[in-house]
Amino acid sequence: MGNKILIADDEQNIVISLEFLMKREGFDVSIAVDGEEAIERIRSEMPDLVLLDVMMPKKSGFEVCQEIKSDPALKSVRILMLTAKGRDTEVAKGLALGADAYMTKPFSTKELVERVRSMLAAD
Repeated sequence: MGNKILIADDEQNIVISLEFLMKREGFDVSIAVDGEEAIERIRSEMPDLVLLDVMMPKKSGFEVCQEIKSDPALKSVRILMLTAKGRDTEVAKGLALGADAYMTKPFSTKELVERVRSMLAAD
């Protein structure tokens, strides 16, 4: 009975490691490999939290974030944006679009797990 987490990232190696990590922590995990699939899965599965990569095919993480946060039915879905770019403008843009938190790749797995747990505990 773990929380549901959607991993939205097009980099296979990152998806594999995040999926392993989140399952090990007891979370129920699903995967999306591009922005359009991420939106479909968020709508159909209503995850508690989305690990959302900024750079993805079809729709960027920013577009996904904006679409999810502007839909009243999906307001409760928390978004943790992941990006390889730590530029302040991207962080600001992600947060302005409604992302709940932000982490820059590469991040420590321990730090990521702690961030996910604290975000889910914020209910």
